Amino acid sequence: MSTARHGEQGLRIERVGYGHADAARLIGEVQAEYTVLYGSPDETPLDPTMFDPPTGSFYVGYADGHAAATGAWRARPDVGALGLRRAAEIKRMYVATPYRGRGLGRVMLLHLEAEAAAAGYDGLVLESGLKQPAAIRLYEREGYVPVPGYGLYRDEPESVYLGKPFTAPGPGTAAPTGR
Repeated sequence: MSTARHGEQGLRIERVGYGHADAARLIGEVQAEYTVLYGSPDETPLDPTMFDPPTGSFYVGYADGHAAATGAWRARPDVGALGLRRAAEIKRMYVATPYRGRGLGRVMLLHLEAEAAAAGYDGLVLESGLKQPAAIRLYEREGYVPVPGYGLYRDEPESVYLGKPFTAPGPGTAAPTGR
C-alpha cells in the first residue's frame, strides 16, 4: 500500500485493493448515485485485478480521518484517442457528499495522473455522463478534451468521453502537473 498526503485540502491518499472495506463502501455510494441519476448502476464489467499494479491502481482518499473519496486507473489498450500509445482509463472517481466543494476531486485526479504517468502511461481517458456537470467541469478545467466513445456506453447519448495526453516531462519531472 502506498500513501500520499496532498496539499491544504488535507487529503491523505492510500492505494488499496478494490475489495478494501472503505473502497467498497464508497463504490456502493457512487453506484447508488448513478442509479438515481441514470436509472441503474454503472454496469461496466470490472475485474478487481484490473486495478492491481502495474496495470492499474485503486485509491481511497481520507479527509478528517474518514474515507471521503475514491479514484482508480486501469490500462486501456483498446483506446488510441489523442494519439496515445499507452492509454489508461479513470474509473470510480467519487467524492462523498459531505466532502464536496473542498477541491478533493481535483486532488484525486492529479494524483491519478501522476501515478499513471509514473507507471509509463502517456495519457488518461474517461467516461462520464451529462447528468454529472460538476465532474465534467472539473475534467475540462484540468485539460481534458472530447475523445471518441469506447466501451459499454459508447452509443449512449448521455455519455461523455474525455481524454488528456500527458505532456513530455522536462528534465527532473516525472509526472504531469495541474494548472
